[in-house]
Amino acid sequence: MKLLRELWDYRAMIVSLVKRDLKGRYKGSVLGFFWMFLNPLLQLAVYTAVFSVIMRMNIDKFYMFMFVALVPWLFFSSCLSGGTNVIFSQQDMVKKIYFPREVLPISFTLSQFVNMLLSFLVIFVVLFFSGLPINPLALACLPIVMIVELVLCLGVTYITSAVAVYFRDLTYIMNIIAMAWMYLTPIIYPVSYVPDKYEKLFYLNPMTSVTIAYRDILYYGKVPELETLTNAVIMGIVILIVGQIMFSKLQKHFVEEL
Repeated sequence: MKLLRELWDYRAMIVSLVKRDLKGRYKGSVLGFFWMFLNPLLQLAVYTAVFSVIMRMNIDKFYMFMFVALVPWLFFSSCLSGGTNVIFSQQDMVKKIYFPREVLPISFTLSQFVNMLLSFLVIFVVLFFSGLPINPLALACLPIVMIVELVLCLGVTYITSAVAVYFRDLTYIMNIIAMAWMYLTPIIYPVSYVPDKYEKLFYLNPMTSVTIAYRDILYYGKVPELETLTNAVIMGIVILIVGQIMFSKLQKHFVEEL
């Protein structure tokens, strides 16, 4: 409760850092904020070309099947790999002034979350013209899934940002892990492709349930199964708690390590 009160007192700082990150991300580029929409579209085009033309996937409207999972994955991936630089990028501020260090991973995660929300505008436009079923009741579950993923990504950012201060090679390692993790998540293939003997292990991946929930809502037009949502919520909360504990313990020596 003390931490929550302190974070509430520093809410203006969090908002300021989020705005600065969003404005500075594409500063100086010709297309500016348009890259928020163009980046997922370009990745969609590449994967669709590969898996619809070269390595054909026998899935109806494969571009939407993958797109509704790819955008949430980009949010998770950015927290997984980009989170390692959260403390380093603000090390002068960490050394010179007092503020709850949790402000940094929180503001970074929120800026990535806003980026995902803007990308979802593209999803809704493509979904409208795709002819896929749109279920209002299922769409009402979408904010819940988004919040669950936000909690999960905040926990991941806590862990990577804190550990990277002590183990700087983590930045490079996480890029490789993120690439491997993507193929262990049902983004370009359905869960039914996973052999039965590996299915339980597959669901230990926290992004599996989250991805299935997004796809149920946006591709199949149905309310996610309660088991899927429950698993996603539990995994998200567990990772957030673990991340908060790790960050709280490791932040004590940030100044000495930077």
